[in-house]
Amino acid sequence: MSHQAGNGYDGPPAMAIGAIMFAGIMMMMSGVFSAFSGIVALAKDDFYVVLPNYLLELDPTTWGYVHLVLGIVVALAGFFVLTGRTWARVIGIIVALVSAIANFGFIPFYPVWSLLIIAVDIVVIWALAAHGRAMSQA
Repeated sequence: MSHQAGNGYDGPPAMAIGAIMFAGIMMMMSGVFSAFSGIVALAKDDFYVVLPNYLLELDPTTWGYVHLVLGIVVALAGFFVLTGRTWARVIGIIVALVSAIANFGFIPFYPVWSLLIIAVDIVVIWALAAHGRAMSQA
């Protein structure tokens, strides 16, 4: 709901701007942390302990490359989300979705971290989908 002013519109609600800023910053943070997680998997292959009998049985080196590349892409998308561009919002939703799926596959290696990132990705998708237009109106 907007407040009435001289021209009848004061701009987007502060909560919407805050939600988008939160989404962009969380994308940048989780992207950097995911990239570090990938670097750890590449540098020390036995750092992550694999649970037996999981659906996706990939070695830690493969997951290292996945998290390194995906982390960089998520962080960059988060930066561009803060610009308020529509294309950045769409890319942000797609990247957060891919990140959630990748972290689902990473659960046997680092369960608590993976579930936390999935939860953050869900909140990011919600913020970008529900309030993304407000950033471009600011």
